[in-house]
Amino acid sequence: MFTGIIEGFGEVKKLIREDENLHITMESSLTTELKIDQSIAHNGVCLTVVDVSDNQYTVTAIKESLDKTNLSDLTVGAKVNMERAMKLGARLDGHIVQGHVDQVGRCTKVKETGGSWSYTFEYDPKMKNITIEKGSITINGVSLTVIDSGISEFSVAIIPYTYEHTNFHEFKTGTLVNLEFDVVGKYIAKMQLLN
Repeated sequence: MFTGIIEGFGEVKKLIREDENLHITMESSLTTELKIDQSIAHNGVCLTVVDVSDNQYTVTAIKESLDKTNLSDLTVGAKVNMERAMKLGARLDGHIVQGHVDQVGRCTKVKETGGSWSYTFEYDPKMKNITIEKGSITINGVSLTVIDSGISEFSVAIIPYTYEHTNFHEFKTGTLVNLEFDVVGKYIAKMQLLN
């Protein structure tokens, strides 16, 4: 379980394909605090630490994760948003984030708005995911509030701190992002489908 509050960046140091898996070796200021078997979110994708060595650690993404996220597009040197699993009893500063990406979206607009930024994203509506205005959305692991909501697109606004301390500052038109829709909304949408 995560909150969508990014703790820092990781930098991709090595990518090794083994059959349908991708072993991702990262360097991060958080590495010294990690242990094998811990869960850590990478651009919102929950992955298990399988090796820790000096200032680097390795996680493995399986085919399911690679098919449904932007992890398959990682390159050496890429910056990745990182968050360790939430501690029981800690404040929930963002919202409930599972680390289970629902689908990949595409950035369609970036606009600077006098000290902050607004971003618009589109996604495939056939997957039946929904957003609502003032509801929560997770983009590349970042907990955000939806400001405009449509059938297949939505917008969010970013403050300077979020812009500087996440990989949002690298987004441009066409950037692919991981989307995890609000878990409460997903359950409600599923119940409506069953009725």
